Amino acid sequence: MSEEDQIMEATSRMSAATPRMTAAAPMLKVGTVASTPREALSGVALKRMAVQGGFAVDDATGDRMIQSLEGVIDSLAARWRELEKLQESPPMSSTATARWVSTHMQQTANDERGLLTQLQQARDEFPTYVEAINLAKKNYLEQDEKVRASMSQFKTLS
Repeated sequence: MSEEDQIMEATSRMSAATPRMTAAAPMLKVGTVASTPREALSGVALKRMAVQGGFAVDDATGDRMIQSLEGVIDSLAARWRELEKLQESPPMSSTATARWVSTHMQQTANDERGLLTQLQQARDEFPTYVEAINLAKKNYLEQDEKVRASMSQFKTLS
Protein backbone atom coordinates (compact mmCIF):
# COMPACT_ATOMS: atom_id res chain seq x y z
CA MET A 1 0.00 0.00 0.00
CA SER A 2 1.43 3.37 -1.00
CA GLU A 3 2.03 6.19 1.46
CA GLU A 4 -0.83 8.18 -0.06
CA ASP A 5 -3.15 5.18 0.31
CA GLN A 6 -2.10 4.78 3.95
CA ILE A 7 -2.73 8.46 4.65
CA MET A 8 -6.10 8.34 2.88
CA GLU A 9 -7.08 5.21 4.81
CA ALA A 10 -6.04 6.74 8.13
CA THR A 11 -7.90 9.94 7.31
CA SER A 12 -10.95 7.91 6.41
CA ARG A 13 -10.75 5.96 9.65
CA MET A 14 -10.25 9.14 11.67
CA SER A 15 -13.29 10.65 9.97
CA ALA A 16 -15.24 7.71 11.31
CA ALA A 17 -14.38 8.91 14.81
CA THR A 18 -15.99 12.29 14.33
CA PRO A 19 -19.59 12.82 15.44
CA ARG A 20 -20.84 13.62 11.95
CA MET A 21 -19.91 10.11 10.79
CA THR A 22 -21.65 8.03 13.48
CA ALA A 23 -24.44 6.85 11.18
CA ALA A 24 -21.87 5.36 8.81
CA ALA A 25 -20.01 3.64 11.63
CA PRO A 26 -22.53 1.74 13.77
CA MET A 27 -19.80 0.21 15.95
CA LEU A 28 -18.82 3.70 17.07
CA LYS A 29 -20.59 5.43 19.93
CA VAL A 30 -19.86 9.15 20.02
CA GLY A 31 -21.37 11.87 22.20
CA THR A 32 -22.66 15.14 20.82
CA VAL A 33 -20.07 17.75 19.93
CA ALA A 34 -20.79 21.03 18.16
CA SER A 35 -18.88 20.67 14.94
CA THR A 36 -18.95 22.17 11.49
CA PRO A 37 -18.04 19.98 8.53
CA ARG A 38 -14.67 21.76 8.14
CA GLU A 39 -13.78 21.75 11.84
CA ALA A 40 -11.36 19.00 12.81
CA LEU A 41 -11.75 17.10 16.04
CA SER A 42 -8.46 17.48 17.89
CA GLY A 43 -6.85 14.60 19.71
CA VAL A 44 -7.30 16.50 22.97
CA ALA A 45 -11.04 16.96 22.30
CA LEU A 46 -11.42 13.30 21.33
CA LYS A 47 -9.52 12.22 24.45
CA ARG A 48 -11.70 14.51 26.58
CA MET A 49 -14.78 12.88 25.05
CA ALA A 50 -13.37 9.44 25.82
CA VAL A 51 -12.52 10.38 29.41
CA GLN A 52 -16.08 11.68 29.87
CA GLY A 53 -17.53 8.52 28.32
CA GLY A 54 -18.81 10.27 25.20
CA PHE A 55 -16.67 8.22 22.81
CA ALA A 56 -16.65 4.45 22.70
CA VAL A 57 -15.46 2.01 20.07
CA ASP A 58 -15.32 -1.77 19.92
CA ASP A 59 -11.95 -3.53 20.09
CA ALA A 60 -11.76 -4.59 16.44
CA THR A 61 -12.61 -1.15 15.07
CA GLY A 62 -10.37 0.58 17.62
CA ASP A 63 -7.48 -1.73 16.78
CA ARG A 64 -7.86 -1.00 13.05
CA MET A 65 -7.98 2.74 13.74
CA ILE A 66 -4.85 2.54 15.89
CA GLN A 67 -3.07 0.38 13.33
CA SER A 68 -3.81 2.95 10.62
CA LEU A 69 -2.67 5.85 12.77
CA GLU A 70 0.52 4.06 13.78
CA GLY A 71 1.18 3.29 10.11
CA VAL A 72 0.98 6.97 9.26
CA ILE A 73 3.09 7.90 12.31
CA ASP A 74 5.75 5.38 11.24
CA SER A 75 5.61 6.61 7.64
CA LEU A 76 6.05 10.22 8.71
CA ALA A 77 8.93 9.28 11.01
CA ALA A 78 10.66 7.38 8.21
CA ARG A 79 10.32 10.28 5.78
CA TRP A 80 10.69 13.21 8.14
CA ARG A 81 14.23 14.09 7.09
CA GLU A 82 13.09 14.43 3.50
CA LEU A 83 9.99 16.38 4.52
CA GLU A 84 12.08 18.83 6.53
CA LYS A 85 13.70 19.93 3.28
CA LEU A 86 10.45 21.81 2.65
CA GLN A 87 11.60 24.30 5.29
CA GLU A 88 14.16 25.60 2.82
CA SER A 89 13.59 27.32 -0.49
CA PRO A 90 14.21 24.84 -3.30
CA PRO A 91 17.23 25.60 -5.50
CA MET A 92 16.26 27.15 -8.80
CA SER A 93 17.86 29.41 -11.33
CA SER A 94 18.87 32.94 -10.40
CA THR A 95 16.15 34.73 -12.36
CA ALA A 96 13.75 36.95 -10.45
CA THR A 97 10.86 34.64 -11.29
CA ALA A 98 12.69 31.53 -10.10
CA ARG A 99 13.68 33.25 -6.85
CA TRP A 100 10.06 34.35 -6.33
CA VAL A 101 8.72 30.83 -7.04
CA SER A 102 11.31 29.25 -4.77
CA THR A 103 10.49 31.61 -1.90
CA HIS A 104 6.76 31.19 -2.48
CA MET A 105 7.06 27.38 -2.41
CA GLN A 106 8.98 27.51 0.86
CA GLN A 107 6.55 29.94 2.46
CA THR A 108 3.43 28.02 1.44
CA ALA A 109 4.89 24.73 2.67
CA ASN A 110 5.53 26.29 6.06
CA ASP A 111 2.64 28.70 6.60
CA GLU A 112 -0.33 27.97 8.85
CA ARG A 113 -2.02 25.76 6.26
CA GLY A 114 1.15 24.48 4.62
CA LEU A 115 1.98 20.84 4.04
CA LEU A 116 4.86 20.69 6.49
CA THR A 117 2.88 22.54 9.15
CA GLN A 118 -0.07 20.20 8.75
CA LEU A 119 2.10 17.09 8.79
CA GLN A 120 3.89 18.31 11.94
CA GLN A 121 0.55 18.91 13.63
CA ALA A 122 -0.67 15.46 12.58
CA ARG A 123 2.55 13.87 13.81
CA ASP A 124 2.12 15.60 17.17
CA GLU A 125 -1.63 14.91 17.39
CA PHE A 126 -1.85 11.26 16.32
CA PRO A 127 -0.46 9.78 19.57
CA THR A 128 -3.25 11.59 21.45
CA TYR A 129 -5.77 10.04 19.05
CA VAL A 130 -4.31 6.63 19.88
CA GLU A 131 -4.70 7.34 23.61
CA ALA A 132 -8.30 8.46 23.04
CA ILE A 133 -9.10 5.35 21.03
CA ASN A 134 -7.66 3.11 23.76
CA LEU A 135 -9.87 4.90 26.29
CA ALA A 136 -12.82 4.58 23.92
CA LYS A 137 -12.23 0.84 23.67
CA LYS A 138 -12.36 0.65 27.46
CA ASN A 139 -15.56 2.72 27.45
CA TYR A 140 -17.14 0.37 24.94
CA LEU A 141 -16.36 -2.64 27.13
CA GLU A 142 -17.74 -0.88 30.22
CA GLN A 143 -20.90 0.15 28.38
CA ASP A 144 -21.29 -3.37 27.02
CA GLU A 145 -20.99 -4.80 30.54
CA LYS A 146 -23.64 -2.36 31.82
CA VAL A 147 -26.01 -3.41 29.05
CA ARG A 148 -25.39 -7.09 29.79
CA ALA A 149 -26.03 -6.50 33.49
CA SER A 150 -29.27 -4.65 32.82
CA MET A 151 -30.37 -7.32 30.33
CA SER A 152 -29.66 -10.08 32.85
CA GLN A 153 -32.07 -8.33 35.25
CA PHE A 154 -34.82 -8.83 32.69
CA LYS A 155 -34.08 -12.56 32.59
CA THR A 156 -34.44 -12.84 36.36
CA LEU A 157 -37.76 -10.95 36.30
CA SER A 158 -39.46 -13.39 33.92
